[in-house]
Amino acid sequence: MARRAGIVSIWPQKEVSALMSLLKIYALREREELRRQGVEVHVLGELDRVDAATRRAVDTIVDGTRGGMALRLNLMISYGGREEIVRSVRELARRVAEGELTPEQIDEPMLESTLFTAGLPDPDLLIRTSGEYRISNFLLWQLAYTEMHISPVLWPDFSRRHLFEAVLDFQRRERRFGRVSTP
Repeated sequence: MARRAGIVSIWPQKEVSALMSLLKIYALREREELRRQGVEVHVLGELDRVDAATRRAVDTIVDGTRGGMALRLNLMISYGGREEIVRSVRELARRVAEGELTPEQIDEPMLESTLFTAGLPDPDLLIRTSGEYRISNFLLWQLAYTEMHISPVLWPDFSRRHLFEAVLDFQRRERRFGRVSTP
């Protein structure tokens, strides 16, 4: 495990570097097509921890797709759900310490306002590829009432057909948002 800026990373540095290289290639190759399709790319996470070349690639795709109206694509980079919650709690604690608010004023909407996904709806469906039955520290707060679809298919092989299967599975479900099912 690598330790960086007080954060323990379970990802080997070689694997992280390979993923960041793929991100740089993707950002440059896909930017124009995403813009043409009306996709606006947003990047959520601790971007101050990525190297300068990766940051430039991220800025290129974000700036190059700004204003897209057809779809918002959120890329989670240098992101961990636990870390996101700790960061939010620290922000709220700072605001209490500075007298901006009292502990009693802190509620779910206020905490949500400090998350990377502030202002975005929680996901309705999480598709988990590779047959894994865990969320792997991803959107821990936001997934509270999200429906999950587990697919045995590995991500590189996940096709349009697999996506349709996941959506059909989702459509058959009764969304209860924590309530008990009615007979």
